[in-house]
Amino acid sequence: MTTAAASAVAPYRFFDLTVLRTSRLSPTMQRITLGGPGGDGFVAGGRDQSLSIFLPQPGQDEAVVPVDENGEWFTAWRALPPDVRAIMRSYTVRAQRYAEDGSTEIDIDFALHGDGGPACRWAEAAAPGQRLTVLGPTGEDNNGIRFQPPRDAATVLICADETALPAASAALEWLPAGTEARVWLEVPHAGDRLEIRTEADAHITWLVRDEGAPSAVDAVRATELPGDDAPYVWIAGESSGVKALRRHFVQERRFDRKRITFVGYWRRGLSEEELREQAARVAA
Repeated sequence: MTTAAASAVAPYRFFDLTVLRTSRLSPTMQRITLGGPGGDGFVAGGRDQSLSIFLPQPGQDEAVVPVDENGEWFTAWRALPPDVRAIMRSYTVRAQRYAEDGSTEIDIDFALHGDGGPACRWAEAAAPGQRLTVLGPTGEDNNGIRFQPPRDAATVLICADETALPAASAALEWLPAGTEARVWLEVPHAGDRLEIRTEADAHITWLVRDEGAPSAVDAVRATELPGDDAPYVWIAGESSGVKALRRHFVQERRFDRKRITFVGYWRRGLSEEELREQAARVAA
């Protein structure tokens, strides 16, 4: 990573990680396991813990992310020409493990798409020894975790497409025994049904597009839900589908909107750069 300084401010900072190994989990999912000395101090909080990866532009040897002495980087990064500044993408920490020597391993699962964006291309070509710059958490309690069920939520409803499958899987693994979970997971292929371990009482419905499955909103609408009158709902994936599901829960089910977390991971027809610029214009 090309930086003006190596410092950063908690609860996030930059890490220079090394690819340890790769594995194809399914037709759509590719796992990259990262670690090495550059991972010292990386501490994830589980669930849908997010991090940002930074990829070099074509022809560059390393990602260009300017960081000042106070750890600030975003303004300077945005000021760089688009074909110079590092390509930034948001992903989920699927899992973090510690070895006996204190070193850490971090799994990131990539949903591969036919259009082959820069992160997909990187993940498909990744090999042990390659380096990856990430902006990651330095403590379990950080603002990169959106999955936050209230203490009184006896029932949790989860809806996700393949891009949010790593986050949904990690959230299910985190749920304690005694929690009732209803889960709808949209994936492209039958082979994308992955084993998910959880102590929760989870009923998982796989919606496989190749098999002609209905959309998540249609599947949820046709389901009789548990009698809990105050469930917690977490929805993530393509933005229009996420919005449709939220409208269903709020307008048709009359759920408390404050107990619904919804995150658009991507929007059909737009790159992450275009989404970010659009959000910046709205904020301005």
